[in-house]
Amino acid sequence: MLKIENLTAEIDGKTILNGLSLEVAAGEIHAIMGPNGAGKSTLSYVLGGRPGYEVTGGSVIFRGQDLLDMEPHERAASGLFLGFQYPVEIPGVSNVQFLREALNAQRKGRGEEPLSGGEFLKVAKEKAALLKLDMDMLKRNVNVGFSGGEKKRAEMVQMGILDPAFAVLDETDSGLDIDALRVVGDGINTIMRNSGKGVLLITHYQRLLDVVKPDKVSILSKGRIVKTGGPELALRLESEGYDAVMAEPA
Repeated sequence: MLKIENLTAEIDGKTILNGLSLEVAAGEIHAIMGPNGAGKSTLSYVLGGRPGYEVTGGSVIFRGQDLLDMEPHERAASGLFLGFQYPVEIPGVSNVQFLREALNAQRKGRGEEPLSGGEFLKVAKEKAALLKLDMDMLKRNVNVGFSGGEKKRAEMVQMGILDPAFAVLDETDSGLDIDALRVVGDGINTIMRNSGKGVLLITHYQRLLDVVKPDKVSILSKGRIVKTGGPELALRLESEGYDAVMAEPA
């Protein structure tokens, strides 16, 4: 579903991704772990098409298409979702308004009819219930006054409503307490563990992977993948640390 080959990228003239290659199959949850400064967030921004991140080499094929040749809104319409480590606040725009516009913009990009207000609210209520988020929260301005856990749950509701084929989730567990982590993790499982969907799950810690069980785990260091294994690799990182595990022969 997602195939990255020898990807290089820089920001402000500094190379961050340095020959990164990675493949995520349909129906697979692939966790990316790595020390600070390894390039994890840069990878997510490049895949999402964030301005300021210049791709200088390599290729990214998503569902048979050249992802790097698409504008950010085209990537979203093609089925790609990007979850942020720090979801932004949008004063003056309600969650309901924002999400309906986002969903109908994607539907238009795919040549589908827009949802009416009633049809959208039905979908929104269903997805909000999955994340135990009160509908009154969705009537408030996007993330304004939300706690860290509420922001992440609201973002997962957004993912559920948009129903992407593939999600790139950048440190979704950041700032979550134990209960919120469980709710968000269960939401990821419910929304994305359907046949044919894929997830690139960027995280520092095993605790999220206890809830969202990955099929594969890769270590990203100095802008490239240095080791890939099964779920046991994350457990080893938790107990032994990055230096010990990465020091082993490939």
